[in-house]
Amino acid sequence: MPARITSFNALAFFCLTCIWVVSYKRSLQGGDLLFISNNLGLLGGEILVSVLSLTAIVTMLYTRKLRRTMRRNMAVLLLVIATALYMYDHGERFEEHGFYNVLIFLAIFIPLNVVIATTYVLFLTIPNFIVILLLSLAGLAFGVTLSLQHYIAVFDQGMFGKLQNIPGECKWQGNNYPLVDLLPAGSQNFWAGSMSCKPSGNEIKAEFDAQGYLTASCSTGDAITVDILPDTRKWALKDKSKWQVFNHRVLDAIIKRNYTRPMLVDESIQAVVVRCGAQSKIVTRVSPPPSRIREFVPPADTDTRPERLRSKITGKRLNVIFLFVDAVSHRQFYRRLEKTAKVLKTLHQPGKTHLTELYRYHSLGVSTDNSTKAMYVGAINPGKTNPLPIWAYYRDRGYVTARVETSCEDWSTTYISQYHRSKNYSIGERSLDYELSSPFCMPEFYPAAGNSFGNFKGPFSIIARCLYGRHVHEYGFEYVDRLRHELRSVEKSKRRPYMLMLNLMEGHEGTGEVLRTLDSRLSIFLEDLRSSGELEDTALFLLSDHGLHMGLNFAFLNSGQIEHKNPFFSMVLPAWLHEQVGSKGRQGLRLNEQRLTTPLETHFTLKTFANWPAYSDDDFERSLFSAVPAGRTCEQAGIGSRICKCKA
Repeated sequence: MPARITSFNALAFFCLTCIWVVSYKRSLQGGDLLFISNNLGLLGGEILVSVLSLTAIVTMLYTRKLRRTMRRNMAVLLLVIATALYMYDHGERFEEHGFYNVLIFLAIFIPLNVVIATTYVLFLTIPNFIVILLLSLAGLAFGVTLSLQHYIAVFDQGMFGKLQNIPGECKWQGNNYPLVDLLPAGSQNFWAGSMSCKPSGNEIKAEFDAQGYLTASCSTGDAITVDILPDTRKWALKDKSKWQVFNHRVLDAIIKRNYTRPMLVDESIQAVVVRCGAQSKIVTRVSPPPSRIREFVPPADTDTRPERLRSKITGKRLNVIFLFVDAVSHRQFYRRLEKTAKVLKTLHQPGKTHLTELYRYHSLGVSTDNSTKAMYVGAINPGKTNPLPIWAYYRDRGYVTARVETSCEDWSTTYISQYHRSKNYSIGERSLDYELSSPFCMPEFYPAAGNSFGNFKGPFSIIARCLYGRHVHEYGFEYVDRLRHELRSVEKSKRRPYMLMLNLMEGHEGTGEVLRTLDSRLSIFLEDLRSSGELEDTALFLLSDHGLHMGLNFAFLNSGQIEHKNPFFSMVLPAWLHEQVGSKGRQGLRLNEQRLTTPLETHFTLKTFANWPAYSDDDFERSLFSAVPAGRTCEQAGIGSRICKCKA
């Protein structure tokens, strides 16, 4: 009898091990992002099968009557196989995504096995445990059902309404059970450590004065050095590639100086790193001051203005602040940015400001590419060579333009450089008055070697995004705040309109938890906009390009697929502008809140603002101010059939 049992055990272990290895290996199928998106159900299913197979093996190891030697040898064999699978593919890109698979595998395997082990121990020690377990499961099921009904009800909820079931308008396809809402806050990355940043640089006091001199002191008495970070605005496309080019160019261009007395720093420099012993501190400034920035005259060969606008636009001009938070769905915004949602709601003040929120806002692709090209250039595939982003369009019309990239990445280089004849061309010099990128290329945040976009390092990491004791986004907000206040302090008769853009990456990571670290600082920023009265002459965009395209929610739930296609969109306008649009006898903004819209409408809204009040009727008709057709389909909106998730 023991021999037959042992043979059965060996056969069971062998079969289950084969299933585990084969299914996990099949889950590693790669390719481009679209391939993964189109085969996500298959890949997720393979991971689940591999988890269940290994769980069965582990359960047998500790519940069957096995010889101690066999149990030990099997455990060693499992570790060897697991190590081999990890070494086979532990990539952190979509072409090779083994590390993401490991995280998903462990996120299911560990809790499942803890539950099984706990249940087994309780079964052995508590009389009538089965009855207690069944009653507990019934109570748990009842509670989960009630909670799930609540989250289903609030899934499409917004500031002042929700997605309405309107006859003829498209609906999100498939069952929508947002199980991710049942997970406690932080449960998906509790093991990744604290989401706060360990204070650093507290011993250093440093600042720029009005004349451009840097003063610094250090209470420890150590020698002070200064790393002068380069101004990257004028760099050519070839120098700004994100694949271990841009960051190395920044590091190579740093000028190191010993500090002994106030130091005059070239006015083109926006940031320095002051170091004292083991302490480091980033100091930023807006330079040159806005009062000294001359109005840009576009070159004749790239002038985006039509003849009628070659002379200066007269009338009330509109400022624009554009906050872009990558990979945040409509639901994820309310799930993770609770403080921000509450403050954003208060920005709607009848008579002063008006808030618009789009419920059927649909992404145009799997990742950032298509949606942002549509938003910034007006086409997924620009039909002309040497396209310019929307901020160049603003600068041509007299705006002061600024862009802050918190991920050591230049959008123009990544997404439209392939359409330019020469990689020696500088889009930043052509399109921006201010650019802040270099601080976010420091190796303490953005690794100087290997994959800079890993799970535990760089701008896509699942741990807190820190740089010298502060969250990375704090430097971005600090710079934009300083620029806003300096622009508005210019004498009114000499003041120019401005377009300020801040790109934030906290939403772009597999657990969906890091976004919560942005909540406090973003809500403070919005509160300052409200209390300062700035929104009475400024349009505010707070939006995303798509929802999260990685992690448990995306991989296993249809609700995650819906979220992926439904990025967050909000826009706050001054009441006077909202009334002027309404005076044209149109209800576009109100109707579009419940109709199928895309980043293409955002682009033409931005173009309309740039020319206001001398806007183009064609831009206006394609903007959010004009109602898109009722019952609009994905095909009519330019959304590919394989991407479309909102159908009649």
